[in-house]
Amino acid sequence: MAAIKESSTIQENKKTVQDCPVMYVMERIGGFWKPIILFNLSTGEKRYSELKKAIPAVTEKMLIQHLKQLEADGLIIRTAKPVVPPHVTYTLSDAGNELAPVIDAMAAWAFQDMERNDHQCAEGSRYRIDKDQNLFSNNLKK
Repeated sequence: MAAIKESSTIQENKKTVQDCPVMYVMERIGGFWKPIILFNLSTGEKRYSELKKAIPAVTEKMLIQHLKQLEADGLIIRTAKPVVPPHVTYTLSDAGNELAPVIDAMAAWAFQDMERNDHQCAEGSRYRIDKDQNLFSNNLKK
């Protein structure tokens, strides 16, 4: 395995993460799929297949990889029941639940920005907005 070059830009940036709270959060939930996974888990416990169905554009490799990372970071809890076939569920941990306002704020901003720029959710979108409460993750269309 190659040695890590301590003076590389990425290593320097990792040192800065300790000084900046936003960089710290992005280190934990950054990337394209992690916030989407957290958003989908905010409505409750889900099995892998339910997550895959809710996020059809994600590849199996990426979904598995991000679920493992979120579990390692303590943001989700993976529960496996010893049955055949395996029954595995994912839920938000306490730390993951504390991120719900952050994810809701991201969704609120998205809807405001889409409205401001005359964009709309795709036809038949399962998301709806409750402008009075500004909550999105708890307001999925059934």
